[in-house]
Amino acid sequence: MDFSYTEEQQSIVDLASQILRDGTAQDRLREIEKADGPRFDRELWSQVGEAGLLGVAVPEEHGGAGLGFLEVAGILEQVGRTAAPLPVLETVVLGALPLAEFGSDAQKEAWLPKIASGEAILTAALTEPEGDPLRPVTLAAPDGDGWRLSGTKFCVPFAELADAMLVPAATGGGAVGVFLVDPKAEGVSITPLETTTGQPEARVDLENVRVDANAVLGDADKGLPIVEWVIERANAALANLGLGACTEALELTKEYAKTRKQFDQPIAMFQAVGHRAADAYIDLEGVRLTTLEASWRLAAGLPATKEVLIAKHWVSEAGNRVVHAATHLHGGVGVDREYPLHRFFLMARQLQLTLGASTPSLVSLGRLLAEEDD
Repeated sequence: MDFSYTEEQQSIVDLASQILRDGTAQDRLREIEKADGPRFDRELWSQVGEAGLLGVAVPEEHGGAGLGFLEVAGILEQVGRTAAPLPVLETVVLGALPLAEFGSDAQKEAWLPKIASGEAILTAALTEPEGDPLRPVTLAAPDGDGWRLSGTKFCVPFAELADAMLVPAATGGGAVGVFLVDPKAEGVSITPLETTTGQPEARVDLENVRVDANAVLGDADKGLPIVEWVIERANAALANLGLGACTEALELTKEYAKTRKQFDQPIAMFQAVGHRAADAYIDLEGVRLTTLEASWRLAAGLPATKEVLIAKHWVSEAGNRVVHAATHLHGGVGVDREYPLHRFFLMARQLQLTLGASTPSLVSLGRLLAEEDD
């Protein structure tokens, strides 16, 4: 397996890096963080859309580049490296990818061109309080030629800014459907939540919300494989964000250890510092390898369930060790909110808990291995 990018893929990653780094200067990020309202840089979002980065995996006939998950993964890594306040994962991975794969022609025509240009923000309401995303208790009841949705979704990213949400709901008899819901529709209530990173997330209450039959993604009684498909790619996307955050945290640590002096020499010369940094580097390479393998298999259309679970475990556990080591090696500077490292520490922690921490990943992995034939 060759995980190196092709020339075209590398040019996409380089473009994403240039635009995101230019748009995430420390003073700009502090300005966004201190502003009222959701933490979102609309100006930078427009630049990313105009550059075609939001449409890399959108089919060409709908205004995109027609590429795949590996290109999306490379862009997400750069989002993680810059802590860019943008809903790339939400709009592209939770919105564009399932619409392109399972959406009707009308749904694709309505949403994919807007996503590719940056005109539309999408998200998915996957999590329920004390619930399993694969077994939603949110209900969808038939209503004439449409449906009525009732229930509560939790920690829905960028719900306040979204133009549409993908909402899984139980349709009866153990079946699950996935519905496109307008966040501004009658019966939808959005309550902002405080998050570790400040990323916009919300509780979404659905009270007898009416959706038309053409708002169903795929078959209303056969949506469980769609939810599984989305969650698998969401976890791989989270691993790529975490890879970017950990990479940048260790890069900051490298530069700091070379310039911070004690006893008239850089602290990088101290054995204890070198050992801690080496352990963090090994952990980071483990995160990188598992994340790239999972992303590559998804892009190649190969079974990737085990690889994604492994990547999510590694970014949760090893990634957490990396950002802790980076913070410790910075000393007091590491917890100074005027210094950029804190963003990557907080991001790694939030990613660790999103869609379940490492333990659920290991439980699912163990179940898969136990079910395999000898």
